[in-house]
Amino acid sequence: MRELTPRQVLALPGAPLLLDVREPWEVALAAIRIDGWPTLDVPMQQIPARLAEIDPAQPVVCICHHGVRSSQVVAFLERHGCEAVYNLAGGIDAWSAEVDPNLPRY
Repeated sequence: MRELTPRQVLALPGAPLLLDVREPWEVALAAIRIDGWPTLDVPMQQIPARLAEIDPAQPVVCICHHGVRSSQVVAFLERHGCEAVYNLAGGIDAWSAEVDPNLPRY
């Protein structure tokens, strides 16, 4: 599994899909939004049923609170043919600490 720090995510070429696998209440508290980058909020448990919404050829960065759930989703997506899937190391908590201090931490 490939993990990227928040700063490495920002350095990715193009506009990868930001796949947030947290629960809706968590996304409502704090969400990463980058102009021009597509986002998809799908709770981890719904990923298998919504797999068709994810283009296996598009780079994907999986996000959760600390990086545990998203690492499981990365492994699942890799097993299902996604080629460039990355886990945000430290999750949204690390993003808040390293990139966007205005993003609430919880």
